[in-house]
Amino acid sequence: MMLNSFAAAPANHSPSPWTSSGPSFLLPSASRRHHHFPFSSPPPPLSSPSGNRVSCMSGSSPNPPLYGTSELKFMLHDALDSSGIDTSHARVARAGFCSQIKNLSDIERDTSISINRCVDLGRAALFVAAEDDSLVSHSSVPLPVDAFIERLDDLSMGYCSYYSSSFNSSPDHFLDSLQRYVYVKKGFHRSSASSLIDPRALYLHSVLTHRTGSAVLLSLIYSEILKMLRLWGLLNFDVEIYYPRDLNSLPRVYNKRRSKESDQLHILTVQALLEEILRDLKVAFWPFQHNHTKSLFLRAADAANCIDKSDFRDESGFDLASSKAAQYRLDRGVWTTVRLGDMRRALSACERLILIGADPTELRDYSILLYHCGFFMQSLQYLKLYVESKESFSREKLPNSLSRLEVDAEEKLMIRLNLIQMEEGWSRPSQIRNFLGNSSEPW
Repeated sequence: MMLNSFAAAPANHSPSPWTSSGPSFLLPSASRRHHHFPFSSPPPPLSSPSGNRVSCMSGSSPNPPLYGTSELKFMLHDALDSSGIDTSHARVARAGFCSQIKNLSDIERDTSISINRCVDLGRAALFVAAEDDSLVSHSSVPLPVDAFIERLDDLSMGYCSYYSSSFNSSPDHFLDSLQRYVYVKKGFHRSSASSLIDPRALYLHSVLTHRTGSAVLLSLIYSEILKMLRLWGLLNFDVEIYYPRDLNSLPRVYNKRRSKESDQLHILTVQALLEEILRDLKVAFWPFQHNHTKSLFLRAADAANCIDKSDFRDESGFDLASSKAAQYRLDRGVWTTVRLGDMRRALSACERLILIGADPTELRDYSILLYHCGFFMQSLQYLKLYVESKESFSREKLPNSLSRLEVDAEEKLMIRLNLIQMEEGWSRPSQIRNFLGNSSEPW
């Protein structure tokens, strides 16, 4: 069955739920970090990098980079606009995100976040949060990005106030005091891996408020503090951020002179950080949450009947029921909760992953979401672009292997979309309704 799953909560323009926790959110917009240096004179302006690879047009859907010159457009904002939902704040936030990632040169993508100087990662992450917040809350007030930037700056200033004596101490004592400040004094801790992902742990503004976050966002906060200390001339030795690959450890800062070869696997680059943030969101809000042993694409392909069911004779009744429930909800335009996914935020994550030039499978995953939303022509365009791109894309960017099931599902989806193309005007089947304007409350 072909499903249409864009749906929206009633546009009551209520205040955003993320921006009502206290007056500190309403701090006046101030000069960004490098405009004030309480401890030393400011460094010279950074030069603009060359070789920008991303173009983003404010107020319109940007074309996907790195995958050829095809004039393809993203669908989310235009589709919501056509249903009467105002996406002006979401578009501004997307344009802000694009303004940050346009500074990603080839070299910068592979630069450690501990020494990154071209991309304001904190601001980029907050623009991600601002876009998703506007998509969900329909608030008439955008998320105050500048106020949360001030919160990041306050963390660095707070460290200077409480641990000024550590500046003249040994590097080990300096880094120990910084770790105590972040995890003890300020109380930041990693979200539990044993429970369902709390969306508050996946957005930087919420992590700054609730002090609970994913490992990648805690690493980002560390990198922002280090950036400020370095700009103020308070950090005069090489440091690196250790990004844990397990489910429980905390990110930490260590003296690079004492690094081991094994530490190289735990260095987080700018590109890897952005991909990790966006993929966490994509996984958390993927509309098909049944059977976590399958890839995201296979779960969506299963709901679209693009998988041979004979391969799943041992699939549990719970998995089958969950798949049918997901299909039922999407068919009725229910935008659901975190436990059951959110089509809007899954699409926005896919679009941003395509923008930053993640591996070509993001094109495929975006294609199948568009298929479920009834955008068959655009779904076919992105699927064809995926097939073309995966052949020419560097091998190290591709997943280790695509399973036989994934390849079969891709072929079946391509065949089905080509058959739909033969129908005049890309018409939907008569039973498919446009749920973009559906005002159904979420379950």
